[in-house]
Amino acid sequence: MSEAAKWYVVHTYSGYENKVKANIEKTIENRHLEDQILEVRVPLQDVVEMKNGTSRQVQKKMFPGYVLLNMVMNDDTWYVVRNTRGVTGFVGPGSKPVPLTEEEMLPLGIQKPDIEVDFAEGDMVVVTGGAWKDTAGVITGINMQKQTVTINVELFGRETPVEISFTEIKKAE
Repeated sequence: MSEAAKWYVVHTYSGYENKVKANIEKTIENRHLEDQILEVRVPLQDVVEMKNGTSRQVQKKMFPGYVLLNMVMNDDTWYVVRNTRGVTGFVGPGSKPVPLTEEEMLPLGIQKPDIEVDFAEGDMVVVTGGAWKDTAGVITGINMQKQTVTINVELFGRETPVEISFTEIKKAE
């Protein structure tokens, strides 16, 4: 796939943000669009709420009525997102979605961190944390955006690909 994924914004019915996120994620899974729609996000921020004289920390949506998508824009992905229940449209002039610029993404806490990794596809790694701790596997894929590697582990006598965070692996000695 030659085209790089960019962040787009879709407008949703108020209160539908999490439903839209869940529906799009389900469609990605069903249609195997994981390589085209990489992430669906409803940005949250911590705010202190005062009620009856007590304050408590709660998470509020930064942009009620909007969902952010990191995706490769093409006819298929546009159609899938546009026809998701609760989505009223992409943000942009007319019907043309416009990706967010790097500057617009910074205040959202979404920046492409420049991560240096000391492993590559084909390297043997050991999982250092999580459910697969102490499992060794060969890296079959690296997703810089999600900061994960895919390794094959043996599960019920079969090779099964699992996604593991960069923070939970180290190169095998």
